[in-house]
Amino acid sequence: MKTPGIEATIPAVVSGTLTTVDHQKISFLHFRNGCQAVIMIAHGYYNSKQCAILQQLAQALGGEYDIFMFDFRGHGKSNGVFTWTSREGNDLRAVLDFIAPQYSKKGLIAFSMGASISINVLAHDQRVDSFICISAPSDMSKIDYRFWSLDWKGDVAYTLLNPRGRTGKGVRPGPFWLAKERPIDNVGKISIPILFIHGSRDWVIGPWHSEALYQKAGGMRKIIFFRNGPHAEYLMRDYPERFVAEVKNWFLDTL
Repeated sequence: MKTPGIEATIPAVVSGTLTTVDHQKISFLHFRNGCQAVIMIAHGYYNSKQCAILQQLAQALGGEYDIFMFDFRGHGKSNGVFTWTSREGNDLRAVLDFIAPQYSKKGLIAFSMGASISINVLAHDQRVDSFICISAPSDMSKIDYRFWSLDWKGDVAYTLLNPRGRTGKGVRPGPFWLAKERPIDNVGKISIPILFIHGSRDWVIGPWHSEALYQKAGGMRKIIFFRNGPHAEYLMRDYPERFVAEVKNWFLDTL
């Protein structure tokens, strides 16, 4: 909700970097609309805050909330390499160190590996009030990626051939053998409301991952499956009206 007495205006967009405890520079965009609540958006693998789909989501939510977007290490304008969820929790904690003191209510939308990172952080950090977890792997060792099941038109062609799809894409991969926490072991430690969203046609992370996380979660929780829906951010691309409506309704009830 907007602060009383402040009229709707074009948001002030602040960009900058945050420094993690292990000395990585995390790039961010902060859309300041004069709201008391903020929504943080955590992208998935191979995406960034400049991804056209996530910019569309930020615009759709910006009339009611301040928006904070950032790049995990190895993505976008952040430095370093991506460690496959092993060290990226430091990135989200740096975001919370910066943003939490500024707002009375904080929501988090996280996609795919960004959602797994978020689960592992929120299990030990209570500075978020409501969480939307989209297409999250329950265990990084059990990702369902199947080359023969690729959605060549919806995913591959969109990313490689469509200028809009290429915007904000890319990753600098780092070591994959580092120890990783399992979200399935941590989700039950989260006490805030969680909405799980998954596409039934997800060829990267099967919908059973969200079902398993939902079953282990405690407290207020809800799960939604998009029939024939694809993976993570592509749910926003293919079902923008429904996706935004589900997000807004959840935060209206829980923030």
